[in-house]
Amino acid sequence: MEEDAQMLSPAPARLLDHYIGISRLLAGQLDFHSAIQAVAAEISHIIPHDHLDVCIIMLDGKYHTAYETGIETAWGKPPPAPLAGSPIRALLWGEEAFLLTDDACNDPRFHFDGAFSAPIQQQSLRSRLHVPLKVRGDVIGALSCSSHTANLYSMQDVQNAQPIADLLAPYFFALRAAEQAQRSAIVEAEARAREEGLRLGALKLTEALETERQRIGMDLHDQTLADLTRLARRIERLTHLPEVTGETLEPLSRGLQQCMQDLRQIIEQAKPSILQLFGFAQAVENHLHRSVSESESCVDWQLTDDTGGAIDSLDQTVSIALFRIVQEAINNAVRHSRASRITVRLHMVKRNIAIEINDDGKGLEISGKRAGSGLENMRTRARLISAKFDIRTNAQMGGTCVSIMFPVPPSDHGR
Repeated sequence: MEEDAQMLSPAPARLLDHYIGISRLLAGQLDFHSAIQAVAAEISHIIPHDHLDVCIIMLDGKYHTAYETGIETAWGKPPPAPLAGSPIRALLWGEEAFLLTDDACNDPRFHFDGAFSAPIQQQSLRSRLHVPLKVRGDVIGALSCSSHTANLYSMQDVQNAQPIADLLAPYFFALRAAEQAQRSAIVEAEARAREEGLRLGALKLTEALETERQRIGMDLHDQTLADLTRLARRIERLTHLPEVTGETLEPLSRGLQQCMQDLRQIIEQAKPSILQLFGFAQAVENHLHRSVSESESCVDWQLTDDTGGAIDSLDQTVSIALFRIVQEAINNAVRHSRASRITVRLHMVKRNIAIEINDDGKGLEISGKRAGSGLENMRTRARLISAKFDIRTNAQMGGTCVSIMFPVPPSDHGR
């Protein structure tokens, strides 16, 4: 026994040197291909091969990919292949401790219905051995050595290959985790870039729409309203003519005055000067007061602002869009819901500006095209500035609650 030990001692010593060499060569390799290529020559001193690859199971457990050196085959080309079609799936599934064959070209274990085994025949990979790469007891892949020569490998080669696989496993496990983290970071960055691009695009669109709205308002003021005013004066002068009776012109004059009043309101809404001059809360309060005053019903209203000025630090395009939503919600409450009380609350929820418009009216059963289009307008404006919009039944007041939530950019908060 002592003589046998003395005869075998040099071989383990040389193996140990090669294992240390493999470990040393792995250090600093940052990707799968460079790692397998770096250790291929050192592995050949332990297990001669014409083709060497490391197969790695993807994190989803359904696909795998191979990183090879020596001979390039379809195994090493993207995209990842289904694990169920791998010629060594029994090993990857943990059903076999190893695979060893004298001639893989004729071994039925590698050729089954749906097997991705064409490279075996194409490259005449006869002798093959496969050992698992395990981390914490789980198979994450396999080390595969192949040779054109048949009957080349033995159980001793399998025993020598397993320590190589044990050296590769944690390193390739870390590379897989790093690669997955990098992919996730790229996907997240791309998603954020798309979201930011959509947000900026929507803001520019909203700004363009608001600019056009204001231009139309000024055109109505400078041209249409002026023409109507001149026409109203002419009608008034006609009333003094003896052949024209007041009864004939009175309905026309009344309708014209109402038209001018509606135009003035459209112009005021098209360019909210109070919002720009005095701030969001003051503009909402002014609109509440005017809407209730013009209503035929008796409506109590209340406005509270607990934003600490954060709402007035928003970009003008955003603040105008939010104001338009609040305007529409107030108009619906006054004109359609038959509310007797309306409350508007501006406050902060973490780093979000929250706006709530509550009434005690008919609730969500609002009928009529005008109310329906107004609701859709509110949703559209909210989407354009990436704000959250919600409309629901008010549990306390029994009417409707319209809420808008908009995140405050860090640079804007508390300005």
